[in-house]
Amino acid sequence: MIKKPPQAIISANYFDLLQDKQVANLVKSINDSYLYWDKIKYKASPIKPEQLWGLIKLTRKINFSSIVFENYSFNYAPTDYINKTLHYFDMHIGGYMGAKGVVPEADKTKYLVNSIMEEAISSSQMEGANTTRKKAKEMLRKEVKPKTKSEQMIVNNYLTIKYITQNKKDDLTVEELLYIHSLISNDTLDFKTEEGTFRSTNDIYIVNHSNSEVVHTPPNFTEISGLINSLCAFFNKDDDFIHPIIKGIIIHFMIGWIHPFTDGNGRTARALFYWYLLKKGYWLTEYLSISKAIQSTKNQYEKAYLYTETDDNDLTYFVTYNLKVMEKAFENLKNYIQLKQKELKTTYNFIKIENVNERQAQILQWVFKHAEIVFSIKEIENRFSVSNYTARTDLNGLVSLGFLETVRVNKIKQNFIKASSFDNLISKYVKH
Repeated sequence: MIKKPPQAIISANYFDLLQDKQVANLVKSINDSYLYWDKIKYKASPIKPEQLWGLIKLTRKINFSSIVFENYSFNYAPTDYINKTLHYFDMHIGGYMGAKGVVPEADKTKYLVNSIMEEAISSSQMEGANTTRKKAKEMLRKEVKPKTKSEQMIVNNYLTIKYITQNKKDDLTVEELLYIHSLISNDTLDFKTEEGTFRSTNDIYIVNHSNSEVVHTPPNFTEISGLINSLCAFFNKDDDFIHPIIKGIIIHFMIGWIHPFTDGNGRTARALFYWYLLKKGYWLTEYLSISKAIQSTKNQYEKAYLYTETDDNDLTYFVTYNLKVMEKAFENLKNYIQLKQKELKTTYNFIKIENVNERQAQILQWVFKHAEIVFSIKEIENRFSVSNYTARTDLNGLVSLGFLETVRVNKIKQNFIKASSFDNLISKYVKH
């Protein structure tokens, strides 16, 4: 449990202390990282930790903006780091001219399919889904029916994200929120009646599983209706301007804090964050796997919630953490695209093959690298976002050329595997 900080005492000479360059630089550094008392008290400082904390609180409160949801008030302070990062994202994930160069136009569909799968898998794994990325991606590509709760969670998340991307311009209503939760929680809760419904008891606690300590008690269930209506209005209206990315992060926080459902709150919160940013024109968000970046720093994610609640509902802790996560997700996307662009160069050898199109060349490259790979028509549909007819034509074309052969699964379905003649045929174009 995060311990409450000492009472901040603002003394008359604190403004004089800020004239000291060393103190002023330390305060700015702490605020840019938005450190909590548990880190500040160990900082090397020319003044006592309690004095430093009081000075930090003063500089933060001066810049506070307040947000009210029913009877609860929250604050955030736009630090230099936050303003700088928001500007960067405005230029690179929102504005079309800045963002269009990040994702190659010809490969948008391929990268989008991968990012949606990554987000679905990571968001589910954070909530306990136990499966490998490789197995999960294969399940999604082949549209294999989930056999376990973990697999069902991933499929649910995948379908939810696809639904949101198709309806991103819509307003958030109570009915839409409940529908999103029903998609996310389908066949994964203890009771079917809890899918797409708000909790009706207070028997919900957020617990530190390492020591069974309660770290957050959500608002009374009787308050959920009013809080959610207030959150919907916050989502839909722009009466007082708040930067859209900050607003999306606050929506994310509030679902976790209100905890309106018996389970699935985290996945729902992250889904609404995606929805809001896409609604506001940050189209590149669709290509970012935010949950994958959060997953690698899950302890910090949880602490960002607790710091906010423990320090007088100061949302800046949660905002700062999420901006850092978005930076990481954006870097991951750029690195992934660079890697795939390098791989694409090796595809050129396969494109040289007579009567082979670009998709078929990619399939041949996969077979070349992974001899044991098995394709289905449905998987090729999903990998390339093409029709069933196109996927079937591509695979059957490679069969007729001698690169693939079919394996009968049942009377209707067949799979495609590496043909015995593959190595001999491909050696004319590519060296092992």
